[in-house]
Amino acid sequence: MSKFIQELILMKVKQLKKRDLIHYGNTYGFSLTDQEASQIIHYIQTQPLDLFSIQGRKNMLRELAAITNEQTAAKAERLFYEIVQSYGVESLFE
Repeated sequence: MSKFIQELILMKVKQLKKRDLIHYGNTYGFSLTDQEASQIIHYIQTQPLDLFSIQGRKNMLRELAAITNEQTAAKAERLFYEIVQSYGVESLFE
């Protein structure tokens, strides 16, 4: 069952829009600029993602920092963990 849920999560992440990221950022107490949100969306929609392993997330955040900057990558990481916790799916992630 968890593989199915992981696929659903990955599909949802790939379908995110810029306005979604900005909304989630505001909801969880930080802001993203339009440009930061656009760059994040472009990356997650065009690159293969391994969100379910520690190394995969580290690689994603390193690439994101190179595309945007360290602060934006940190914001994306914080947003990711806030959403994971809010949905109670921490067990699916290493």
